[in-house]
Amino acid sequence: MPITPKPRRQPDQRTRLVLSALGGLLMATGAHAHADTQSVADGALVSPSEIVDCTLANGEGSQCARYVVKYLPDDLEIGPFCPATLDEEGGIWHWDGAEAGLYRIDGDFLRLLDEQGYTFFNEAGEVHSFDIRLEAPTETNECIQGSDDPQVEMTVLIPANPVMADEPTSLETVAQVGIGLDGVPIFGDAPSVLDTGHMPALDTCGGHVDPGGWYHWHATATDVNAIFEIEGVDAECVNVEQDQTAQFGYAFDGFAMFGPLNHDGSVPGDLDQCGGHIGLAEDGGDPVYHYHSGDTFPNLPACLMGVVAQDNFSTNAAGGLGSANGGGGPGAGPDFGAMAETLGVDPALLRQAMEEAGGRNADLRVVADRLGVAVEALQAALPGPGR
Repeated sequence: MPITPKPRRQPDQRTRLVLSALGGLLMATGAHAHADTQSVADGALVSPSEIVDCTLANGEGSQCARYVVKYLPDDLEIGPFCPATLDEEGGIWHWDGAEAGLYRIDGDFLRLLDEQGYTFFNEAGEVHSFDIRLEAPTETNECIQGSDDPQVEMTVLIPANPVMADEPTSLETVAQVGIGLDGVPIFGDAPSVLDTGHMPALDTCGGHVDPGGWYHWHATATDVNAIFEIEGVDAECVNVEQDQTAQFGYAFDGFAMFGPLNHDGSVPGDLDQCGGHIGLAEDGGDPVYHYHSGDTFPNLPACLMGVVAQDNFSTNAAGGLGSANGGGGPGAGPDFGAMAETLGVDPALLRQAMEEAGGRNADLRVVADRLGVAVEALQAALPGPGR
């Protein structure tokens, strides 16, 4: 089944009225999911959780649950990621080129990519791969896996009293989504091979190691096996207990994230554009706004309905997301610095020109004209098949 991302809709007047009504209901009933000092598993914590003063993105003062978590929870096993040869099986990948869909990273899939001009292996059937934390790619197309760094820790702020936003916030590639109850950060879809030429492989539970050396999710791991069944993928997450009714974590706006089913096993039929609704999350509880995972990969909210906290994610890692150096490391996204150096243009101008012209689907003639370079030179500098 193709997994082509759906276009993001801008909220219309009806959506704004719904948001207003939701906000009023939340205020009237006190219905919201709370993140507190007991929400994240102890085995993931560097220090005890606490409730602290924080400032929301809209400038309002609030209180947040503060979690300082390890590079990897004590009891979580991860992998596999990249196969060493075409005869082995690695993790999974959400391919968005021709014959799009969710695939197990194996010989059949890598040969499919080869037919489309993305060659991840040599004549001996050895798969090109590199450690994104320690090195850069040496081939045009390489599978990415990262080694972990036990010294790394992350600090996460989740609003303890969620507030509805005026408009939903879209969650694009590698957007900050939230934190799992297991203490693992959750991010939006991983960078596309079409953008970088490289494949940041996910393991069979839907996570991988950031260039900074810490593990994070790109899917709702507690029900990913249901996605494999729907998509016909020969994979299984054995490192995370599967439960389609269970809570997976909290979004960065403070609202809880659950599997695709209601707490009683029924299918929610009133979900908004972000995949959330107000309903019971447990027997005997009060109705609360919360998100449900979807039935396609990545099975995460498409947007956030609430307001996130300022400076809600940071890490002491030497690089990668949330670090002082920022960025995603080699192969995590288009290397605008290297491309700009090749073209002799300003990196910021190159990035802006590409984004304004359509990102991955940019009209290169428009970009080249904006930069004052030949379109052939721009094409040669971009990652892609045969380059």
